[in-house]
Amino acid sequence: MKNPFRKRQKKSAKGKNMTVDANEVISDVGQDDTNQSIHPELSIHPQWTMDEEDFYVYQFQNNGLEPLKPNQLSLAGFELRINENNIVEVGAFVRHSLPKKISLEHTSLLLLDDDGKKLGRKSFDLSELGELPPNSSRPWLFTFSENDLFVPLTELPKEDFQLAFELKKEHRLDLEDSWEKSLAEQDKSKLEQLTKSLQPPKPGEVNFMGLEAKMKEDGSLQVTMLIRNGSQKTLNLEQVPLVVEDRHGEVIAKGGFKLADFQVQANTSKPWNFIFPKDLVLNPDADLSKWKAYPPRES
Repeated sequence: MKNPFRKRQKKSAKGKNMTVDANEVISDVGQDDTNQSIHPELSIHPQWTMDEEDFYVYQFQNNGLEPLKPNQLSLAGFELRINENNIVEVGAFVRHSLPKKISLEHTSLLLLDDDGKKLGRKSFDLSELGELPPNSSRPWLFTFSENDLFVPLTELPKEDFQLAFELKKEHRLDLEDSWEKSLAEQDKSKLEQLTKSLQPPKPGEVNFMGLEAKMKEDGSLQVTMLIRNGSQKTLNLEQVPLVVEDRHGEVIAKGGFKLADFQVQANTSKPWNFIFPKDLVLNPDADLSKWKAYPPRES
């Protein structure tokens, strides 16, 4: 693999150095309460090939970066450019100050301007960087397509930019106003505790979890579902088709529901009641001691 910045301008970095606590991105970090300064040493990916001149340019840039405190991760951008295919190429040093080798995983990164305005977002498989030696700094190329950007290409900065880790926020409960007003505090607390206790949906995943199913006196079936949004974008739902099965796996109800101005905020779960009228209930005597509901797969 050739150095992807072989033709770059040989000048000092213009992107900012964005630093976070390592335990906000990776696990099993440990604790170091010292205030010593650590200067991560340059580490080139084993598969990169470069001439001696390029190596010394990287080394010069890395040596000019501010030191880290113990147990930190840092992204220090040194170049932003747009190639002939309108792909935004961002060069940055991935730096850390842990006294051990580390490997990173899928992580969302934000492209920001000098004032912190979000210009783009993309999830990267950072395992491609390989195993990073202790207290090291590895240059890498990050690419953003136009679909990953929030602004036109013409509005991207050429020098004063930032590349930052999008820190994971705790998956939380999202209640519609009507639920917020009508639910007892005890019931809200139970829903919040349930949401926190569940394994969060995977990044970008949306799924449905059944909470309660009961037959009503008028013969209708009410199913309470928890709609779980694992993406970083607000989910807008207009129609929800559902199939309900009883304890024995028998389909007891199916139908579609139209929703008006229904949103599930990013990285949240929202409960909602879906009521099947009597004429859509196929078995009013179904055993609901165990059940499941799900959107049918498109054939």
